Amino acid sequence: MNILVTGGAGYIGSHCCKALSGEGFNPVTIDNLVYGHKKYVRWGEFFQGDVGNPADLKTCLSRYQIDAVMHFAAYALVGESVEDPLKYYENNLRGTIELLHAVLEAGIKYFVFSSTCATYGNPEKTPIDEEHPLNPINPYGKTKRMIEEVLADYHSAYGLNYTSLRYFNAAGADPDGEIGEDRDPETHLIPLVLDVAAGKRPSIKVFGTDYATPDGTCIRDYIHVTDLADAHILALKRLMNGGGSGVFNLGTGQGFSVLEIIEHARKITARDITVENTDRRPGDPPVLIASNEKAVAELGWKPRYADIDDIISTAWNWQQNRV
Repeated sequence: MNILVTGGAGYIGSHCCKALSGEGFNPVTIDNLVYGHKKYVRWGEFFQGDVGNPADLKTCLSRYQIDAVMHFAAYALVGESVEDPLKYYENNLRGTIELLHAVLEAGIKYFVFSSTCATYGNPEKTPIDEEHPLNPINPYGKTKRMIEEVLADYHSAYGLNYTSLRYFNAAGADPDGEIGEDRDPETHLIPLVLDVAAGKRPSIKVFGTDYATPDGTCIRDYIHVTDLADAHILALKRLMNGGGSGVFNLGTGQGFSVLEIIEHARKITARDITVENTDRRPGDPPVLIASNEKAVAELGWKPRYADIDDIISTAWNWQQNRV
Protein backbone atom coordinates (compact mmCIF):
# COMPACT_ATOMS: atom_id res chain seq x y z
CA MET A 1 0.00 0.00 0.00
CA ASN A 2 1.25 3.47 -0.90
CA ILE A 3 1.14 6.03 1.93
CA LEU A 4 1.62 9.69 1.02
CA VAL A 5 3.83 11.31 3.66
CA THR A 6 3.76 15.10 3.47
CA GLY A 7 6.92 16.57 4.97
CA GLY A 8 8.58 13.16 4.82
CA ALA A 9 12.03 14.75 4.47
CA GLY A 10 11.66 16.37 7.89
CA TYR A 11 12.40 15.18 11.40
CA ILE A 12 9.26 13.27 12.38
CA GLY A 13 8.20 12.53 8.81
CA SER A 14 11.44 10.73 7.95
CA HIS A 15 11.19 8.55 11.07
CA CYS A 16 7.62 7.66 10.08
CA CYS A 17 8.78 6.73 6.58
CA LYS A 18 11.27 4.29 8.10
CA ALA A 19 8.56 2.83 10.34
CA LEU A 20 6.13 2.51 7.42
CA SER A 21 8.70 0.70 5.34
CA GLY A 22 9.45 -1.64 8.22
CA GLU A 23 5.76 -2.53 8.40
CA GLY A 24 5.52 -3.37 4.69
CA PHE A 25 4.03 -0.08 3.46
CA ASN A 26 5.54 2.00 0.65
CA PRO A 27 5.96 5.61 1.80
CA VAL A 28 5.73 8.30 -0.87
CA THR A 29 7.26 11.53 0.41
CA ILE A 30 6.14 14.91 -0.88
CA ASP A 31 8.30 17.73 0.46
CA ASN A 32 9.28 21.18 -0.81
CA LEU A 33 12.63 20.93 1.06
CA VAL A 34 12.21 24.36 2.69
CA TYR A 35 13.07 22.71 6.01
CA GLY A 36 13.38 19.06 5.01
CA HIS A 37 16.48 17.30 3.68
CA LYS A 38 16.47 15.09 0.59
CA LYS A 39 19.22 12.92 2.10
CA TYR A 40 16.84 11.73 4.81
CA VAL A 41 14.35 10.32 2.29
CA ARG A 42 15.79 6.81 2.44
CA TRP A 43 12.61 4.75 2.39
CA GLY A 44 10.10 4.74 -0.45
CA GLU A 45 9.59 7.31 -3.21
CA PHE A 46 10.27 11.03 -3.30
CA PHE A 47 8.34 13.80 -5.06
CA GLN A 48 9.59 17.35 -4.65
CA GLY A 49 6.57 19.60 -4.41
CA ASP A 50 4.37 21.70 -2.17
CA VAL A 51 1.16 20.43 -0.59
CA GLY A 52 -0.30 23.91 -1.03
CA ASN A 53 0.21 23.75 -4.80
CA PRO A 54 -2.72 22.02 -6.57
CA ALA A 55 -0.59 21.28 -9.64
CA ASP A 56 2.07 19.52 -7.54
CA LEU A 57 -0.58 17.51 -5.74
CA LYS A 58 -2.31 16.51 -8.97
CA THR A 59 0.97 15.35 -10.51
CA CYS A 60 2.02 13.44 -7.41
CA LEU A 61 -1.33 11.72 -6.87
CA SER A 62 -1.61 10.78 -10.54
CA ARG A 63 1.86 9.22 -10.46
CA TYR A 64 1.24 7.05 -7.41
CA GLN A 65 -1.82 5.10 -6.35
CA ILE A 66 -2.15 6.52 -2.83
CA ASP A 67 -4.13 4.57 -0.22
CA ALA A 68 -3.75 6.90 2.78
CA VAL A 69 -2.09 10.16 3.85
CA MET A 70 0.11 11.07 6.81
CA HIS A 71 0.29 14.85 6.99
CA PHE A 72 3.37 16.34 8.69
CA ALA A 73 4.17 19.29 6.41
CA ALA A 74 3.82 22.51 8.42
CA TYR A 75 5.68 25.49 9.79
CA ALA A 76 6.13 24.93 13.51
CA LEU A 77 8.02 27.81 15.13
CA VAL A 78 5.80 29.31 17.82
CA GLY A 79 7.62 32.65 18.04
CA GLU A 80 7.68 33.07 14.28
CA SER A 81 3.95 32.36 14.13
CA VAL A 82 3.34 35.29 16.48
CA GLU A 83 5.54 37.61 14.42
CA ASP A 84 4.24 36.45 11.02
CA PRO A 85 0.82 34.79 11.40
CA LEU A 86 0.05 35.17 7.68
CA LYS A 87 2.86 32.72 6.88
CA TYR A 88 1.25 30.15 9.17
CA TYR A 89 -2.33 30.57 8.03
CA GLU A 90 -1.21 30.44 4.40
CA ASN A 91 1.03 27.39 4.76
CA ASN A 92 -0.49 25.32 7.55
CA LEU A 93 -4.18 26.04 7.10
CA ARG A 94 -4.60 26.89 3.43
CA GLY A 95 -2.02 24.29 2.43
CA THR A 96 -3.88 21.58 4.33
CA ILE A 97 -7.20 22.56 2.76
CA GLU A 98 -5.60 22.27 -0.69
CA LEU A 99 -4.28 18.85 0.30
CA LEU A 100 -7.69 17.73 1.57
CA HIS A 101 -9.30 18.89 -1.68
CA ALA A 102 -6.89 16.68 -3.61
CA VAL A 103 -7.45 13.80 -1.18
CA LEU A 104 -11.21 13.93 -1.71
CA GLU A 105 -10.84 14.14 -5.49
CA ALA A 106 -8.57 11.08 -5.45
CA GLY A 107 -11.02 9.09 -3.32
CA ILE A 108 -8.53 8.59 -0.47
CA LYS A 109 -10.36 7.67 2.73
CA TYR A 110 -7.68 7.61 5.44
CA PHE A 111 -5.85 10.64 6.86
CA VAL A 112 -3.47 10.78 9.84
CA PHE A 113 -2.74 14.31 10.99
CA SER A 114 0.27 15.62 12.89
CA SER A 115 -1.23 17.90 15.53
CA THR A 116 0.18 19.33 18.75
CA CYS A 117 -0.39 19.94 22.43
CA ALA A 118 -0.24 23.65 21.50
CA THR A 119 -3.95 23.28 20.72
CA TYR A 120 -4.59 23.25 24.49
CA GLY A 121 -2.87 26.54 25.31
CA ASN A 122 -2.30 27.20 29.01
CA PRO A 123 -3.52 24.04 30.74
CA GLU A 124 -6.24 24.21 33.33
CA LYS A 125 -5.09 20.86 34.76
CA THR A 126 -2.34 18.31 34.32
CA PRO A 127 -1.95 15.71 33.08
CA ILE A 128 -3.82 16.94 30.03
CA ASP A 129 -6.34 14.56 28.48
CA GLU A 130 -8.13 14.85 25.17
CA GLU A 131 -11.22 16.38 26.78
CA HIS A 132 -9.26 19.38 28.03
CA PRO A 133 -10.58 22.64 26.54
CA LEU A 134 -8.78 23.84 23.41
CA ASN A 135 -7.52 27.40 23.79
CA PRO A 136 -4.33 27.85 21.74
CA ILE A 137 -2.38 31.00 22.55
CA ASN A 138 -0.36 31.41 19.35
CA PRO A 139 -1.10 31.22 15.60
CA TYR A 140 0.79 27.93 15.23
CA GLY A 141 -1.48 26.22 17.74
CA LYS A 142 -4.52 27.94 16.25
CA THR A 143 -3.79 26.58 12.77
CA LYS A 144 -3.57 23.05 14.15
CA ARG A 145 -6.83 23.44 16.06
CA MET A 146 -8.56 24.81 12.94
CA ILE A 147 -7.33 21.86 10.88
CA GLU A 148 -8.72 19.45 13.46
CA GLU A 149 -12.10 21.17 13.11
CA VAL A 150 -11.87 20.97 9.31
CA LEU A 151 -11.13 17.24 9.56
CA ALA A 152 -14.15 16.68 11.80
CA ASP A 153 -16.36 18.51 9.29
CA TYR A 154 -14.90 16.58 6.35
CA HIS A 155 -15.52 13.34 8.21
CA SER A 156 -19.16 14.24 8.77
CA ALA A 157 -19.78 15.58 5.27
CA TYR A 158 -17.54 13.46 3.04
CA GLY A 159 -16.75 10.31 5.02
CA LEU A 160 -13.03 11.07 5.38
CA ASN A 161 -11.67 8.85 8.15
CA TYR A 162 -9.03 10.64 10.18
CA THR A 163 -6.90 10.46 13.29
CA SER A 164 -5.37 13.58 14.83
CA LEU A 165 -2.30 12.95 16.99
CA ARG A 166 -1.47 15.69 19.46
CA TYR A 167 2.25 15.47 20.18
CA PHE A 168 3.88 16.79 23.26
CA ASN A 169 7.69 17.44 22.96
CA ALA A 170 9.15 15.27 20.21
CA ALA A 171 12.76 14.35 20.99
CA GLY A 172 15.51 11.82 20.38
CA ALA A 173 16.72 10.19 17.20
CA ASP A 174 16.54 6.91 15.33
CA PRO A 175 18.15 4.27 17.62
CA ASP A 176 20.00 2.89 14.59
CA GLY A 177 21.57 6.31 14.04
CA GLU A 178 20.36 6.59 10.44
CA ILE A 179 18.29 9.76 10.84
CA GLY A 180 17.67 12.38 13.51
CA GLU A 181 16.83 16.00 14.21
CA ASP A 182 18.46 18.44 11.78
CA ARG A 183 16.81 21.86 11.88
CA ASP A 184 17.92 25.35 10.97
CA PRO A 185 17.10 27.25 13.06
CA GLU A 186 17.10 24.75 15.91
CA THR A 187 14.58 25.57 18.63
CA HIS A 188 14.19 22.34 20.62
CA LEU A 189 15.80 22.09 24.03
CA ILE A 190 17.54 18.72 23.84
CA PRO A 191 19.47 19.29 20.57
CA LEU A 192 20.38 22.80 21.73
CA VAL A 193 21.75 21.44 25.01
CA LEU A 194 23.69 18.74 23.15
CA ASP A 195 25.13 21.37 20.80
CA VAL A 196 26.56 23.07 23.88
CA ALA A 197 27.98 19.75 25.11
CA ALA A 198 29.58 19.23 21.69
CA GLY A 199 31.13 22.70 21.68
CA LYS A 200 28.95 23.97 18.84
CA ARG A 201 27.27 26.62 21.01
CA PRO A 202 28.73 28.54 23.94
CA SER A 203 25.75 28.14 26.28
CA ILE A 204 22.12 27.16 26.60
CA LYS A 205 19.60 29.86 27.39
CA VAL A 206 17.08 29.06 30.10
CA PHE A 207 14.00 31.19 29.52
CA GLY A 208 12.64 31.89 32.98
CA THR A 209 13.69 30.54 36.36
CA ASP A 210 10.75 31.85 38.38
CA TYR A 211 7.92 29.56 37.32
CA ALA A 212 5.79 27.84 39.96
CA THR A 213 7.68 24.56 39.56
CA PRO A 214 10.11 22.82 41.93
CA ASP A 215 13.22 24.38 40.36
CA GLY A 216 11.58 27.42 38.76
CA THR A 217 11.94 26.24 35.14
CA CYS A 218 9.32 24.93 32.72
CA ILE A 219 8.35 21.27 32.81
CA ARG A 220 7.64 19.34 29.62
CA ASP A 221 6.69 15.82 28.52
CA TYR A 222 9.34 14.46 26.10
CA ILE A 223 8.27 11.74 23.67
CA HIS A 224 10.76 9.79 21.57
CA VAL A 225 10.37 10.30 17.83
CA THR A 226 10.37 6.53 17.21
CA ASP A 227 7.46 6.15 19.62
CA LEU A 228 5.65 8.88 17.67
CA ALA A 229 6.26 6.93 14.47
CA ASP A 230 4.91 3.75 16.07
CA ALA A 231 1.74 5.59 17.06
CA HIS A 232 1.20 6.75 13.47
CA ILE A 233 1.40 3.17 12.20
CA LEU A 234 -1.06 2.00 14.83
CA ALA A 235 -3.42 4.90 14.03
CA LEU A 236 -3.29 4.10 10.32
CA LYS A 237 -3.95 0.40 10.85
CA ARG A 238 -6.82 1.20 13.20
CA LEU A 239 -8.48 3.41 10.57
CA MET A 240 -8.00 0.79 7.86
CA ASN A 241 -9.54 -1.85 10.12
CA GLY A 242 -12.69 0.23 10.58
CA GLY A 243 -11.77 2.15 13.73
CA GLY A 244 -13.54 5.44 14.19
CA SER A 245 -12.07 8.87 13.63
CA GLY A 246 -10.69 10.68 16.66
CA VAL A 247 -7.96 12.49 18.55
CA PHE A 248 -5.14 11.09 20.69
CA ASN A 249 -2.45 12.63 22.88
CA LEU A 250 1.08 11.31 22.44
CA GLY A 251 3.32 11.74 25.46
CA THR A 252 4.87 9.65 28.20
CA GLY A 253 2.92 11.12 31.09
CA GLN A 254 6.20 12.19 32.70
CA GLY A 255 7.50 15.73 33.09
CA PHE A 256 11.08 17.02 33.23
CA SER A 257 12.15 20.57 33.88
CA VAL A 258 14.62 22.46 31.73
CA LEU A 259 17.28 22.20 34.43
CA GLU A 260 16.61 18.47 34.83
CA ILE A 261 17.14 17.93 31.10
CA ILE A 262 20.43 19.83 31.29
CA GLU A 263 21.57 17.74 34.25
CA HIS A 264 20.68 14.47 32.49
CA ALA A 265 22.57 15.68 29.41
CA ARG A 266 25.64 16.47 31.53
CA LYS A 267 25.59 12.93 32.89
CA ILE A 268 25.14 11.26 29.50
CA THR A 269 27.69 13.34 27.62
CA ALA A 270 30.18 13.73 30.47
CA ARG A 271 30.60 17.31 29.24
CA ASP A 272 30.24 20.70 30.84
CA ILE A 273 27.13 22.59 29.76
CA THR A 274 27.09 26.33 30.42
CA VAL A 275 23.72 27.80 31.36
CA GLU A 276 22.61 31.37 30.66
CA ASN A 277 19.53 32.43 32.59
CA THR A 278 17.31 34.91 30.81
CA ASP A 279 13.76 36.26 30.83
CA ARG A 280 10.66 34.20 30.23
CA ARG A 281 9.34 33.85 26.70
CA PRO A 282 5.75 34.97 26.14
CA GLY A 283 3.29 32.09 26.03
CA ASP A 284 5.35 29.39 27.74
CA PRO A 285 3.06 27.47 30.14
CA PRO A 286 4.80 26.33 33.34
CA VAL A 287 3.83 22.66 32.95
CA LEU A 288 2.73 20.52 29.97
CA ILE A 289 2.31 16.82 30.70
CA ALA A 290 0.15 14.43 28.69
CA SER A 291 -2.36 11.85 29.72
CA ASN A 292 -1.71 9.07 27.19
CA GLU A 293 -4.31 6.67 28.57
CA LYS A 294 -6.55 6.93 25.52
CA ALA A 295 -3.74 6.14 23.06
CA VAL A 296 -2.63 3.20 25.20
CA ALA A 297 -6.17 1.81 25.46
CA GLU A 298 -7.50 2.45 21.96
CA LEU A 299 -4.39 2.35 19.76
CA GLY A 300 -2.60 -0.34 21.74
CA TRP A 301 0.37 2.03 21.92
CA LYS A 302 3.11 1.83 24.50
CA PRO A 303 6.19 4.07 24.40
CA ARG A 304 9.37 1.99 24.07
CA TYR A 305 11.72 4.86 24.95
CA ALA A 306 9.97 6.45 27.92
CA ASP A 307 13.20 6.80 29.94
CA ILE A 308 14.55 10.33 29.48
CA ASP A 309 18.13 9.02 29.46
CA ASP A 310 17.30 6.78 26.51
CA ILE A 311 15.79 9.72 24.65
CA ILE A 312 18.79 11.96 25.25
CA SER A 313 21.26 9.15 24.50
CA THR A 314 19.82 8.49 21.05
CA ALA A 315 19.96 12.21 20.29
CA TRP A 316 23.58 12.39 21.50
CA ASN A 317 24.57 9.40 19.38
CA TRP A 318 23.03 11.08 16.35
CA GLN A 319 24.65 14.40 17.17
CA GLN A 320 28.09 12.79 17.49
CA ASN A 321 27.97 10.59 14.40
CA ARG A 322 25.95 12.39 11.73
CA VAL A 323 27.68 13.65 8.64
